[in-house]
Amino acid sequence: MKIGILTGGGDVPGLNSCIKAVVKRASDEGHTVLGIRRGWAGLLNYNPDDDAGFSSCLINLDNNTVRTVDRTGGTFLHTSRVNPGRVLADELPQFLQKVDGQQKKFTDCTDHILKNIEHLGIEALIPIGGDDTLSYAYRLYNEGIPIVAIPKTMDNDVYGTDYCIGFSTAITRSIDMIHNLRTSIGSHERIGVIELFGRNSGETSLIAAYLADVDRAVISEVPFDPEKLATLLSADKRGNPSNYAILTISEGATMIGGKNMRYGQPNASSQKLSSIGAITGEAIKQITGESIIYQQIAYLSRSGKPDSIDLMVGFNFANMAMDLIGSHQLGQMVAIKDGKYTSVPASVLAQGIKRVDVDELYDVDVYRPKVRHVREKPMFLY
Repeated sequence: MKIGILTGGGDVPGLNSCIKAVVKRASDEGHTVLGIRRGWAGLLNYNPDDDAGFSSCLINLDNNTVRTVDRTGGTFLHTSRVNPGRVLADELPQFLQKVDGQQKKFTDCTDHILKNIEHLGIEALIPIGGDDTLSYAYRLYNEGIPIVAIPKTMDNDVYGTDYCIGFSTAITRSIDMIHNLRTSIGSHERIGVIELFGRNSGETSLIAAYLADVDRAVISEVPFDPEKLATLLSADKRGNPSNYAILTISEGATMIGGKNMRYGQPNASSQKLSSIGAITGEAIKQITGESIIYQQIAYLSRSGKPDSIDLMVGFNFANMAMDLIGSHQLGQMVAIKDGKYTSVPASVLAQGIKRVDVDELYDVDVYRPKVRHVREKPMFLY
């Protein structure tokens, strides 16, 4: 059997270990593996009438190719956020562009993807990604393509699984950097505002704040009042013998009533607001008069080699995917539910959204994690 594999969306630690485990297992069982470069963009940009472009879009994988890749983070196959079902005009390969007629803003290139999969002889496809990457994979399954999906995202927000590759390392990195930043924030007696990834789900901010024992945490799910937050942080600072306080904030956080417009300054070129962390820091400074240290951790939390949990989950998700392919259980997504490895129908991706359980895990009145009862909860509380 020829198995295709790709990584889409943002990079996370653990992707390379997952790819390696698929290749090793496939080799042991007599299969071949075709690596698709840059996520769905590899299949989009491959022109079956021009084999000279094969190496820029695809790569044959064997044990020698992947021998050491698990020792580093990211994805050696590279990645993109291209969705072939909605391709922007400037992302459309030249050979697919219409010579005449008005160009649409978005083009559905699924027919081209299906033809390429058939042309390349791919008999099973393993996409590794978040909601967008895997939702398109499920569409291909409905078009007749055998797929087994693997969830990854440092936000841990793929619906249908308690855990996604990359989350543990992102939390570990965030905790380390929060504690490292304490030295500067404390030395200068300031309020530290640390912005973490999490556009729609605040789990990264919540769990990092809980484990690093920061003073306040703002998450994507709960709009916050900057005046109230500033007052709380100012009191935290005064109550700390070292005279400093720390806030973590999700990149997708919002102020109640759009108050960010009051504190943030539009960018002249793009007319977009600055990051919410920077805006919040400015608000705290204006309200309290306190000096601020603002740090956007961002890509640092998803960079570098994976920790042991993401290595293990990457390897195990890969072996589960190969089990499902071998037993012809297709249209599935590997998952962890209640602390156990399992699989769920890929259709689950369209059945809901995964967000922080605010009632159970977050105190909306004081902007803090509220983790009290963990008996019978999964290890990662979800």
